[in-house]
Amino acid sequence: MISFNYETQFKLENTEQLSEWISNTISEENCKEGEINYIFCNDDYLHKLNVDFLDHDTLTDVISFDYSLGKELHGDIYISVERVEENASDFNVAFKDEIARVIIHGVLHYCGYKDKTDADEKEMRSKEDYYLAKRK
Repeated sequence: MISFNYETQFKLENTEQLSEWISNTISEENCKEGEINYIFCNDDYLHKLNVDFLDHDTLTDVISFDYSLGKELHGDIYISVERVEENASDFNVAFKDEIARVIIHGVLHYCGYKDKTDADEKEMRSKEDYYLAKRK
């Protein structure tokens, strides 16, 4: 089950379509959908999580806490709407496209994709682009 939660005034539109897209991505990656919670927040909220849990004193757009059991995906994906807005502006892309990228990025981590090395990051970007093209 995919759920969308908000710690900010921001609210997603088209959550049914997004849930279907995420579910299809999980299925195509030969994984099983468990409980996946998206939490949309602001920079301060996500920064505190980054410091408290990951010992990183930086701003970020997405943090994924993975509780998966083998190929059954479970987790909490926190997304800073402020960071996504700024990144969309910096990369000259539409906000809806950038928010979709970070939404699918979190799930791809659960599917086993990493982004710490240049090669891993390249593969992650390729997968993001592939699934973004499948979005309705």
